[in-house]
Amino acid sequence: MMTAARPADSGLAGPGELDRYSYAEAPGADRGAPPAWDGEAELSRAGRRAAGSRGRGLHGQLVQQLGQMIVSGDLGADRPLVPEEIGQRFEVSRTVVRESLRVLEAKGLVSARPNVGTRVRPVSDWNLLDPDIIEWRAFGPQREDQRRELCELRWTIEPLAARLAAGHGREDVQQRLADMAEIMGHALAQGDSLTFTRADAEFHSLLLQVAGNRMLEHLAGIVSSALHVSGAPSGGCDRPTEAGVGHHLRIVDAVGAGDGAGAEAAMRQLLIAHPDVERVVPAPREH
Repeated sequence: MMTAARPADSGLAGPGELDRYSYAEAPGADRGAPPAWDGEAELSRAGRRAAGSRGRGLHGQLVQQLGQMIVSGDLGADRPLVPEEIGQRFEVSRTVVRESLRVLEAKGLVSARPNVGTRVRPVSDWNLLDPDIIEWRAFGPQREDQRRELCELRWTIEPLAARLAAGHGREDVQQRLADMAEIMGHALAQGDSLTFTRADAEFHSLLLQVAGNRMLEHLAGIVSSALHVSGAPSGGCDRPTEAGVGHHLRIVDAVGAGDGAGAEAAMRQLLIAHPDVERVVPAPREH
C-alpha cells in the first residue's frame, strides 16, 4: 500500500473544528470563554470550496506524491511521465495512475499529447491559486517565494475588501468577526499559534466573502487555505503579536461603524506590521 509523503503536518482543520479547541471548553461564565465556531454557517462555504481537489485513498495519495515531486523539481520536463513506470514505482493500478494524471493536468502541472506522452508543464502554466499547489509550494523549496507572493496578493486585495465589507454591514458578520478576534486574543495568551492561525484565516475569509464582490469572494477560500497550510498569521506573515490582535479589533470596529476608509487603513496597518516591510509591501513604481 502506497503512503503519501508529506514534508510536514499542516494541521489542517476546517472552520467547523474551531469548537474543538481546549479553551472553548474551559470552565467559567459564558461570556468568560471565547466563542466557538459551529462550522455550519453559510459564510463558510467558500472556505470549504477551497479544499484540495486531489481526492482520497490511493488516488489522492498519488496526486499528492506526484504533485510534490513536480513542484519541488524532482520530476522535470526532460522526460515523459510513463504511467507504467509510475504504477510500478508506487504499486498502484494503471487506473489510479490515469486518474491522478488527469487531476494534475487540470491543475496545469502536466500535459498529455498523442505521440509525446505526459510531460511536466512550465511553472507559468501552473494554476498557482489552486489550494493543493499552494500547499505543495508552502512545504517545498519555493516556500519563501510562496510567502512573499501571498503577502503581495493580500496587500493588493484585502484593504479593498475591508472597505467594501464596511459598506455591507450585517450584524451576524460583525459578531462573527468579533468572535474570531477574541479567539485570536485567547490563543495568543496561551501561545497556541495553530489556533491563532485558524481563527485568523476565518477572519480574513469572512471579510472577503462579505465584500459584495464575487471575484473577491472566490479568493476567500484561497487566502484561507494558504494561511492554513503555511501556518503564517496575517500580520506581515509573521508570528502572532498583541499588535496584530489590536489591528484586527480596529478592523472589527471600523466595519461595524460602516467606516470604509477606517477599515481599509486598519487592514493596511495589519498587513505591514512587520519589521521587514519591503518583503510584504511592493515598492512603488517610478513614473
